[in-house]
Amino acid sequence: MSNLRRAKITALGTYVPPRVLSNKDLEKMVDTTDEWIMERTGIRERHLVEKGMATSDLAAEAARKALVQRQVQPKDVGAIIVATVTPDMFFPSTACLVQHKLGAVGTWGFDLSAACSAFVYALQAGAQFVCTGAHKNVLVIGADVMSSVIDYTDRATCVIFGDGAGAVLLEPANGDSEGIIDFLHEVDGSGGCALYMPGGGSLHPSTHETVDKKMHFVHQDGQAVFKYAVRKMAEVCDRLLTRNNLKGSDIDAFIPHQANKRIITATADRLGLRKESVIINIDRYGNTTAGTIPLAMETACQEGRLKKGDLVMLASVGAGFTVGATLLRWAF
Repeated sequence: MSNLRRAKITALGTYVPPRVLSNKDLEKMVDTTDEWIMERTGIRERHLVEKGMATSDLAAEAARKALVQRQVQPKDVGAIIVATVTPDMFFPSTACLVQHKLGAVGTWGFDLSAACSAFVYALQAGAQFVCTGAHKNVLVIGADVMSSVIDYTDRATCVIFGDGAGAVLLEPANGDSEGIIDFLHEVDGSGGCALYMPGGGSLHPSTHETVDKKMHFVHQDGQAVFKYAVRKMAEVCDRLLTRNNLKGSDIDAFIPHQANKRIITATADRLGLRKESVIINIDRYGNTTAGTIPLAMETACQEGRLKKGDLVMLASVGAGFTVGATLLRWAF
């Protein structure tokens, strides 16, 4: 990326639906306890949409906030990238629906599917349009309505996920003192069977049989996902730090995907991160898939733990398996 101009994040907006599902609520629905959920995941509550609210609705709300923060009109947005595994429908893309809801006339866009790593993947895709000069700005949105694909009789998955969205605006950086510095991405398709939704695609089109077999819900091998995530999140971050001659102690804000508190703390310990630099908000939102990192950015800003000039590391591991890490200087 040294031969190109950098892209920087210039605005941030988030949205979560007002309805809250607490661990105490889940105790009445499945065989679990508040103590068990907190100990295993670090989650206390999560937000869920009301019936009829779709991913495009959450995405548009977050995007509007980001545009208002930067005082950019929707018609001036160059492109919209929506990171999601819960699109409103197979087609048209959720980006098309968001474009219409925003009134972003003349803008183009597309969806990106990379599960929990989707936001960092979409961030890099958007950054390339800015870096090459193709667009003055790009709207990158991570949004998922995970409650639409969760079986609330399956305690292995229903305690984990929530609904939410976050959006950032990317624009050209002013020199090398700010913006996206470097990234590392990786996929390992051999792990596809550990976390997936088997029904609804071309392999298993929707039928009465697929519905009866609950193939349209998330299926997860929790132990396999946990082991892989603990190893790979630290590994990709360590590689990225080494490549840039940095140490964990140099990071001002570590903003990881919020899948499990134990994964986050294990990664932080292995990298030698300062405790105060690690951003965790999984307790209040759960795992919102593509929404977790921008939601954690918002938390860091609200708590005064993310400031202009800070060196930031983003990291994620998701279904696929997908892995990603991003190094950047916060620009506002």
